[in-house]
Amino acid sequence: MTEPELTDVVEGEAPESGASPDAVAGDADDGLAVRLAEAEAARDEYLADLQRVAAEFDNYRKRVARDQQALVARASANLVERLLPVLDDLERALDAAERHEEATVLDGVRMTRDALQGVLAGEGLVEIEADGAFDPHAHEALMTTPADDVPSGDVVEIVQRGFRLGDVVLRPARVIVAE
Repeated sequence: MTEPELTDVVEGEAPESGASPDAVAGDADDGLAVRLAEAEAARDEYLADLQRVAAEFDNYRKRVARDQQALVARASANLVERLLPVLDDLERALDAAERHEEATVLDGVRMTRDALQGVLAGEGLVEIEADGAFDPHAHEALMTTPADDVPSGDVVEIVQRGFRLGDVVLRPARVIVAE
């Protein structure tokens, strides 16, 4: 190929009549330099946008983590604040145990237990029922025992109560199951 034909391929235009091959090549170099500068400017703009988005996402991630920690702290503070009267009741029951008779102390402890159960129920705590058939998702069988009056596989006795918080089993009920 001759040089003018090479320029045709590079530029996609026919060389001007009377233009020297060096002038045509210089125009091609100028055109490439302009296109390169435009591409570099676009690259720099895209890079700056990407860096800005990455920084915004990092800030968002940090803000969400802070908000979550603050939410947990507020929830814990709310629960502790609601448990403080129960602690006060326990202290009064201990004071009463030192000064009064047993019946008064028992009544105080029962009232304190009821207050604690009320606070925990308000937070969504529910006792797992242990009547009827054994449920491996909610019960933990400690042992089996022969029982004539209870069908096989039913709970005979509750050794330790179990609790749910919403749909989550916090502690399974520990039970004795009929053989």
